[in-house]
Amino acid sequence: MTKIIRYESIYNPNDKEFIGIIYSIKKTDYGYSLTLKAKEKLIVYLKDNDYNLGDLVYIKGDLEKPKNNTVLNNFNYKEYLYHNKIFYILNAKEIKVLKENENIIYKLKNNLLKYLDTFKSNNYLKSFILADTSYLDNEIYNSYQINGICHLLSIGSTHITFLSIFLLYIFKKLKFKEVISYLIMFIIIFIYLLLTDFQVAILRVYLYMILSFLNKKLKFDLKPINLFLLVISLTLFLNPFYIYHRGFLYSYSISFILILNKDNLTGNYFKKILKISLISFLYSIPFNIYFNYSLNLFSVLYNLIYVPSFNLIVFPLSLLTVIFPFLDNIFYLVVKNLNNLSFFLNKIDIGIIVLRKISIIVLIIYLGIFAYLIKELSKKKFKTLIIIFIILLLHVHINDFIKENFFMIIDVNQGDSSLFYSNNKTILIDTGGLYKKNNVVKTITMLQSLGISKIDYLFLTHGDYDHMGDSLYLVSHFKVLNVVFNSNTFNALESDLLELLKEKKINYSIGYQGMTYKFNNIKIFLLNKSYDNENDSSLIMYILFNDKKILMMGDASTKVENELLKKYNISDIDFFKVGHHGSNTSSSEYFINSIKPKYAFISVGKNNLYGHPKKETLDNLSKSRIYRTDKDGSILIKFKDNNYLIKNYAP
Repeated sequence: MTKIIRYESIYNPNDKEFIGIIYSIKKTDYGYSLTLKAKEKLIVYLKDNDYNLGDLVYIKGDLEKPKNNTVLNNFNYKEYLYHNKIFYILNAKEIKVLKENENIIYKLKNNLLKYLDTFKSNNYLKSFILADTSYLDNEIYNSYQINGICHLLSIGSTHITFLSIFLLYIFKKLKFKEVISYLIMFIIIFIYLLLTDFQVAILRVYLYMILSFLNKKLKFDLKPINLFLLVISLTLFLNPFYIYHRGFLYSYSISFILILNKDNLTGNYFKKILKISLISFLYSIPFNIYFNYSLNLFSVLYNLIYVPSFNLIVFPLSLLTVIFPFLDNIFYLVVKNLNNLSFFLNKIDIGIIVLRKISIIVLIIYLGIFAYLIKELSKKKFKTLIIIFIILLLHVHINDFIKENFFMIIDVNQGDSSLFYSNNKTILIDTGGLYKKNNVVKTITMLQSLGISKIDYLFLTHGDYDHMGDSLYLVSHFKVLNVVFNSNTFNALESDLLELLKEKKINYSIGYQGMTYKFNNIKIFLLNKSYDNENDSSLIMYILFNDKKILMMGDASTKVENELLKKYNISDIDFFKVGHHGSNTSSSEYFINSIKPKYAFISVGKNNLYGHPKKETLDNLSKSRIYRTDKDGSILIKFKDNNYLIKNYAP
C-alpha cells in the first residue's frame, strides 16, 4: 500500500527564540503578515511594519498552531498554510534586526515597493505589477469576484506575453541575435518571477515559453498540448503542493481547455475574446461550484468589457505609470472608474445563481463532462448550451431532491447566530455583528455552499449589536424574505434596518408572545413579552424540531426565566441555547434544574472582554453536555427520522 507523506514541523511547540530572513510582507485587515524563513517558514503578524524584505531578524515569541475554519465550508487557513509547508504562527514579543538585507533581488523589490508607495495608485500598482492582490481593498476584490472577473486583478498570461513581445521587439531593434534576445528575455522574466514570489500563472507562461522555444530550436515537433502537459509535470515537480492551489487549478485547467480548442478560437479580436471568455467561463463552472458556490451568468459579457480594458489599457498603463509618474492620476482614474462599474454591476443580482458544494469526485466528473461539451460546442452550439443549462438547472435545484433537516449554532465570535433548515425552508435567528463583517460573510458562504439561496425568515431576538449588527450587510448581500423584530421600542440599529427593509420591499413584522410559526418539521412558539430593557425583551423561542424540544433565550435575564416557569410548563429540553452568552445574569440554578437541558450551547468569543461564560453558569449546567463556540466552533445538529447527529467544527 502506498504511504501518504505527511510533512511535520521541525520546531518544538515550546521554542521561544527564532532567527530567520523576512521572505515576504503582506498587508492584512489587521496590519501586516510577515513570512519568516528560519529553519522552516513561519507566519508573523504585526500591526505596523518597520522591516524590509531580506532582513535577518531575531524574534522572541510564542508558537501557535494555525486554526481550522469554524464555520462549515469556509476557507481553511490551517490547511492553506500546511500546503505552503507552514505549521506555526509566531506571536512576536520582541523583534530585532540582526543584519539588513544585502540580497540584490530583495533590494530590488524593497526599492520598488518604496517607489510605488509614492504613487496615489500605489495599491493598484502593487497588485498589477507584483501580482499581490492583498494590497487591494476587500470590497473591490469581492466585487470583481462576484462579477466573475477577479482573474484580471493579478498578472496572467496576457501580461507576460505582452512583456515578452515588448522586450523581444526592443532587442530586435538593437539587432541582437535571436538566441541572445530570448536568453535575456528569459532572464528578465525569471527575475520578475522572483519578484512575484513565483506566482503560479506567471510560472506557467514562463515554462511554456521556454519549452516552446526549445521545441522550435531543437525541432522536437511536440504538439502544444504535449508541451503543456510537460509544463504541468514540471510545475508539480517543482512544488507538488501546487495541486491544492486555486490559482494553479483555475489557470492550468482553463489554459489546457483553450489549447484543446485552439482551432475554434478564430475571428477578429472581439470574436476571439468572446470565444475565449465563453470557453473559460464554461470550464470554470465546476471549479466555481467547488470553491465559490455561486456563479454569475453575465460574467461572459462582463469579460467582453473588462478583458480589453485591462489588456489594452490598465496593464500597459500600469507599466507606463511606473516609468512616467505623471500618468499616475490618469491611471488612478481609469482603475477607479472600472471599480465603480464593477460595484454597479454587483447590483444586478438576477444573473447570480447559488450552486451547492460538490465532492472532489463529482468535480472530476464535471470537468470531464464539461471538457467534452466544450469540444462539441463548435459543432452543436445550441444543443451543447442547452445540455449545460440543464446540468446547471438540476444543480441549482438539487436541494429539492435532498431532504435535509438540521440546525446549527454558528460561530460568530462574541455574538449570536443560529440557522434552522428543514426541506428547503431556511430560518436564521440573529446575525452576530460585534466584530468585523467577515463573520456574516462566512455565514453567507456557508449558506451558499449548502445550496441555500434565500432566508425565508430572519428572527432578530433584540437590537444589540452582537445579535443583529450584521443584519444590514446580510439583507444587502443576500435574499431575505421576512424579518421579525422583538416587541420592544426600536433603537437606532433597528431603525436603520427598518429603513433598508422598506427600501428593498422586504416584509417585516413584530413578534409577540403567543405567536406561532410553522416551517415543515419546525414549529416555533414565541414566549417573550416587552420589558423596560432590550435584553429582557429578547425573542424567546420554544421550538419543536422533529419532536425534539429546543429553547433559545436570547439575552433574557433570570427575572424573565422565573416568569417563564410561572407561565409555561417547560421541562426536559433536548437542546438549550444558553442565555446571554453564559453570563451569570442568566441560566440560574433553579431555571436549569427546572428545564433539565440535555445539551447546552453557548455562543461566545474566545478571550472575550466580558469573561463569558461565567463559572457559576457552567456549574449550573454541569448535568448537561456543554458545547461552546469559542472551543468547539460551530455546532451542527442533523436530524434523520427520530435520530440526530451532533458535529462541531473546532478551530
